[in-house]
Amino acid sequence: MTSKTRKDKAPALSLKDAFEVEFARREMERRKRDEAERKQQEEDLARAEQLFEALRADPQFLHTRDLTVDRRRYTVSLDHRDFRIQAYFEAGTASVTAADKRTATTSTAAPRKQQTVESVEEALAVMAQFLVDESR
Repeated sequence: MTSKTRKDKAPALSLKDAFEVEFARREMERRKRDEAERKQQEEDLARAEQLFEALRADPQFLHTRDLTVDRRRYTVSLDHRDFRIQAYFEAGTASVTAADKRTATTSTAAPRKQQTVESVEEALAVMAQFLVDESR
């Protein structure tokens, strides 16, 4: 048997076979992306919950400052009648903003300050800085 004969007997790759291989490859990539996104969302949610617990750990402090704490999925808010400080967790970082409710024309005041941080501890520190700024 010559090498030419062996090539002739090798099964030929069809369009259907090539399609199925490519389809399976793309499906595997999509699943990997979906899993990575799901994992990131779980981490962001856990970080928001951790910040929420840290903020509400001292109810007496919140009461004396007339503050309320709220969490909606990835967003943790520290509210006062005059301002709102919040942290939004997404893609492994948190955007911390401060907004003045006194000059707002709608119920959602536009942020006056914004800072991006990498950890719950940094988010807590920036929220404290913004709170000190608002307390003057």
